[in-house]
Amino acid sequence: MELPIRLSKDSREPIYHQIENQLKALIAGNHLQAGTPLPSIRVLAKDLEVSVITIRRAYQNLEYQGFIQTLQGKGTFVAEIEKKLKNKVKTTSVYETFEKAVETAINYDYTIEEIEEIFQEVLAACRKGD
Repeated sequence: MELPIRLSKDSREPIYHQIENQLKALIAGNHLQAGTPLPSIRVLAKDLEVSVITIRRAYQNLEYQGFIQTLQGKGTFVAEIEKKLKNKVKTTSVYETFEKAVETAINYDYTIEEIEEIFQEVLAACRKGD
């Protein structure tokens, strides 16, 4: 199975963290159900063209946080997680994305009113796309 993970080499965010966050989003958004097998560390490293160490770190962090589980001799699977944790992941992700967007706008000297206007335009455009 190929995971829809997009990495940005230009981002200041470490690659392992990008992988972690995207896997969390796929799990929290129910795109990956509990029990779904994940690619092996070596396969995912090859698919994403990153080191095995990078994938191992992402998987270890996700396992520690309870999002995935590794069964010796069987592989790595999406873990059963509580709805409360899924909601927290979704809220945190959206909040951080908005926060980055607002910081970018402020760095370009937009006023709060201009930022709100842009937000409303984006929201309207997204609604039309439904």
